Amino acid sequence: MAPGKPEASADFDARAATYDDLRPQDDNWWELFDLVSREADLGGQRVLDIGCGTGRLVAALAPKSSVWGIDASAEMLAVARNRVPGNVKLKLARAEDPPFKDSWFDRVVYWLVIHLLDRKVAFPAARRLLAPGGRACVVTFDSEYFSDFWLNRCFPRFEAIDRARFPTAAELDRELREAGFSEVRLLKHHQNDRIDRETALAKIAGRHISTFDLLEESEYEQGRRLAERTLPAAIEYDIDWLIAIAER
Repeated sequence: MAPGKPEASADFDARAATYDDLRPQDDNWWELFDLVSREADLGGQRVLDIGCGTGRLVAALAPKSSVWGIDASAEMLAVARNRVPGNVKLKLARAEDPPFKDSWFDRVVYWLVIHLLDRKVAFPAARRLLAPGGRACVVTFDSEYFSDFWLNRCFPRFEAIDRARFPTAAELDRELREAGFSEVRLLKHHQNDRIDRETALAKIAGRHISTFDLLEESEYEQGRRLAERTLPAAIEYDIDWLIAIAER
């Protein structure tokens, strides 16, 4: 697989109806949102959320910023349109070909989406959209997260699949600079989470993350049955985030 290119398309249309239930906008999400908003200076700016999904980020930014969102999934956007306030503008579009004029935005945000993109095309496109002095902000998982991911015990290939899709800190820094960004600042943020067995099994049954799309069906079923037999009553795990802020 070429660096910066996903090895298969994830089916987010199929996830749209259950996405927010299986991946809730919980306290950890809001803590990360506050950190990203502050460090990337998103308040009061013209912001484009690339891969906006069900609209949680654009809705959270809307009270203080002029916000647009694009996504390649029509079903995810349909959910978003029922959530966001009227001042948020949404478009069906690909990250690699955003339908906006040059220098139209002050900020561009990628929130847990760059592993799905052709980054060699998407990052230069984002730079084109930014006004001089603008910033691109990338929110993604740090590579440390994949070593002890709670699903690895049931789906052994998860770690290798995601390490191939998600860039390391050094790779992300290089890719952004190669796209023409002059300065790149990297931040790491650590969180803890806890879910019960019922929630964990619901996530697996709903294939709540796109990594499931890269498994063979037999591999998925084997892992699901293993989870039903072996998952404990409560699962505690760490989340390691990587945040990049790139200057236009």
